[in-house]
Amino acid sequence: MRITVVGSINVDMVATAPSLPRAGETVTGAVLARHPGGKGANQALAARRLGAEVALIGAVGEGPLSDEALVLLEEAGVDLKGVGSAEGTPTGVALIAVDPSGENQIVVASGANGQVRPEHLPARIEDPLIVQLELPVDTVEAAVGRATGFVCANLAPAAPVSEALLRRCDLIVVNETEAAFYGDVLHSGGGQVVITRGAAGASLYRLGALVAEVAAPSVEAVDATGAGDAFVGAITVALLEGQPVDDALRFACAAGGLAATGAGAQPSLPTREAVKALLKLQTVW
Repeated sequence: MRITVVGSINVDMVATAPSLPRAGETVTGAVLARHPGGKGANQALAARRLGAEVALIGAVGEGPLSDEALVLLEEAGVDLKGVGSAEGTPTGVALIAVDPSGENQIVVASGANGQVRPEHLPARIEDPLIVQLELPVDTVEAAVGRATGFVCANLAPAAPVSEALLRRCDLIVVNETEAAFYGDVLHSGGGQVVITRGAAGASLYRLGALVAEVAAPSVEAVDATGAGDAFVGAITVALLEGQPVDDALRFACAAGGLAATGAGAQPSLPTREAVKALLKLQTVW
């Protein structure tokens, strides 16, 4: 199985603090770490670690952060021939604050991600496709329009998209906040819609009707950054493999749960063996 991901590539600056700041508040005593990130890169690496062959299309900028952003993707064997270098523009950076429970706040400086244009995409995308909304929306729309097979759209961060995109998607993945932003229009396209609910699990709908719902596995969360991306990569892999929807949701929830047990988005993305082990443990209990 080969999947193409069209999406963002960042370096995450993660400050783990005693609490998350309220508006106008300064919180001290944080510990700073840097990790490769970006929704596109995270989802590409997640799918790769779960057994798929993966190609990533996106952009990094100039300077040392470009190599840092790609290092784990290269180590995992993700095809990076579609990753360009945007001259005069920095690599994207995400500023992330994390509290002891694993909750986070994220601000993204898009950098080179904002330079990925429709003309940088292939004329046809014949692999199953995953997209998100950290690239310009017209680029995402173009990628979906050029796809000839299965399309998964993680509509995050929430932003207006066309009816044509919604109709074309075989799978839409959103969290509860994003689902509230889009409302019933999510279910107008005829594809499957998955709404994730963190520790409460996930639900899958067709034409607005609930088809499957599963609970999340019990894990000790450290950092939720990347958990949603692990879920997207996992649900796509599972459905493309032909897993029944209940099993696919359990598989994806296990991947997302495991991603929350480690610090940083990409370093904590689980292998297939780890997901299978957690699922087996949950079955035993």
